[in-house]
Amino acid sequence: MKRKIIQIDEELCNGCGACTHVCAEAALEIVNGKAKLVRDFFCDGMGACLDVCPVDALKVVEKDTDAYDVEKTAEHVRKARGEEAVKNVHGYQAEDEKEIAGAPMACGCSGSMMRDFSDTPPPSPNNIEQTSAVSELRQWPVQLHLVSPAAPYFKDADLLISADCVPFAYANFHNKFLKNKKLIMFCPKLDSGQEEYVEKLTELFQTQNIRSVTLVRMEVPCCGGVEYLVTEAIKRAGVNVIIKDYTISIRGEVV
Repeated sequence: MKRKIIQIDEELCNGCGACTHVCAEAALEIVNGKAKLVRDFFCDGMGACLDVCPVDALKVVEKDTDAYDVEKTAEHVRKARGEEAVKNVHGYQAEDEKEIAGAPMACGCSGSMMRDFSDTPPPSPNNIEQTSAVSELRQWPVQLHLVSPAAPYFKDADLLISADCVPFAYANFHNKFLKNKKLIMFCPKLDSGQEEYVEKLTELFQTQNIRSVTLVRMEVPCCGGVEYLVTEAIKRAGVNVIIKDYTISIRGEVV
């Protein structure tokens, strides 16, 4: 199949090993002083290793290769790094988590009901802690698993796509980034169903005439998946969209 995967320029690689440490899938190893891709199907193609390479020897390319195999990757990581490390493998779910995820709901979840707050004034502050800020959220839901690409409030919208951790790290998230935008949030590392995410975003860009996209991600390497998923969806949709990209440090500063 044709997909994204890491490619290593051995002439540039200095064998520092930084990439092997950040790759949660243990897809990279140092062999004879150079980084090597152990197996193609261990690489998720998300590019968490790109940000740490001091000599730019790594890049993501698109080519015909084996599909990313989460089960084989999890077993590989289990043998190489132990059971605890398996939890960080992209797309991995333990058996007990699968049972919970697959269990039928007793009733419909009202929390996923679509809501548009655009024509409603923001809530008034009701205590001293809230007097300095009000919520700029204008729609619900916001998590990409629950978002409908056909939701009417996305029509001609300026879109904010944020990694889950950003609002906790960046104190002025609502005023700086969310104001006058529609919000979609996800975690490129821990959320399962990444291909479903790309398909949803592709449909959104194809049908809703999105005016602009603001991407906000954390500085940690695995968060680079935010940019990858969005740019891949825009590419598949075949549209031109203005993109503004921000990176937030773990201490809450715009990098």
